[in-house]
Amino acid sequence: MRKEIVVNLPIKPNEVPALRELVGWEGRHSDYPVLFERCNFWAGLRGDQEELIAFGYISGMGLQHGYMEDIIVHPQYQRMGIGQALVTGLLQEAERIGIEIVTLTYDAKHHSFYADCGFVPCSGGLWRKE
Repeated sequence: MRKEIVVNLPIKPNEVPALRELVGWEGRHSDYPVLFERCNFWAGLRGDQEELIAFGYISGMGLQHGYMEDIIVHPQYQRMGIGQALVTGLLQEAERIGIEIVTLTYDAKHHSFYADCGFVPCSGGLWRKE
């Protein structure tokens, strides 16, 4: 399988919610296509049947700092290096457009994955509407 991550890959509005649901997340159907209009950029990968198998994006003001979110790899394609290629592709695009700091939040079980991608753990906070 090729692992060519494509920045701003053309994606239909229903594809990301379907991929989110495949990994056990809420689909958030109302976020798409609005997300594509508001984030700095996204990246993705299609499988041999042209199905969306990986997706992630960076949002922010487009200045020095960006926030990486929704790093998703289809369950059948996990542990094949696609996630790391996705994160690397997003970080390369961030660097290309001048974003110098990228933050993200992740479940503790993914610590080694993000450390291998070059992220350094740091303290932070989270506010969430009740």
